[in-house]
Amino acid sequence: MAIGVFDSGIGGLSVHHALVARLPTADFVYLADQANTPYGGRPGEEIVDLTRAGCERLFDAGCDLVILACNTAASVALRRLQQTWLPGYRRVLGRPVNVLGIIVPTIEAATGLPWEHEADLRGDKVEKLDVLGIFSTPATTRSRVYEIEIDKRRQDVAVFSEACPDLARLIETDAPEAELRAAVTAHVSALSRRIGRAPDRAILGCTHYEIIAGLFRDALPPGTPLIHQPAATADAIALYLERHREYRPGEGGGRRFVTTGAPGAQNGLVARFWGEPLVFDAA
Repeated sequence: MAIGVFDSGIGGLSVHHALVARLPTADFVYLADQANTPYGGRPGEEIVDLTRAGCERLFDAGCDLVILACNTAASVALRRLQQTWLPGYRRVLGRPVNVLGIIVPTIEAATGLPWEHEADLRGDKVEKLDVLGIFSTPATTRSRVYEIEIDKRRQDVAVFSEACPDLARLIETDAPEAELRAAVTAHVSALSRRIGRAPDRAILGCTHYEIIAGLFRDALPPGTPLIHQPAATADAIALYLERHREYRPGEGGGRRFVTTGAPGAQNGLVARFWGEPLVFDAA
């Protein structure tokens, strides 16, 4: 069998790259829904429907486990699919399958606490706040998932989100570096103005942004820590597979890349990030 990795486009390759490094013998199928990218500006019901369709494609391709390497899909659709769709679909398939996201490992990395932990709201008054900036798509920002879940666990972390409506599209279409740099700088400046200063730490809350993480480092004050979703997700999935032997990741080191959009070589930004050109087959 195999592990499926799903994203609206090329952004999930940042997570896929970390998963391959962490699980080198596992078989992977990467599905990019480029016919419908970007997801960030779509209504919630559309995001749920598109995410479910992507998961079905990957399960049909022989995957036991699907990773939503897309913050928008994970924040808007994951819980709904886990609660209302997966139980019945498992019965239809007649085998154990599951869908996991990248939000939980990211929040665990941001808080330094396990997902099950909840803060004692009767604790002492917080004297100093750790200001955490989130850069994400409009749909992820609207969900407020990071604000809600981090506040449950850490009362000393203040979360501020900045929606970046066009950034994923610019990355997907291989925009010139100067255009990408200007967009990133504008969003970092806008968030800093709202906070009143630069954030102490930041999360790139869209996996597309990880591909241009260097531009965020340049725009933020020197030394500002970035919480990297790919590494946190890869570590979490490796631990999950150790605990859940019913999900078989394969052992041939296979790599398939498919897209609902135009098949063929991906853009130069992807090749530079991955280290070699990637050719996608038709889904």
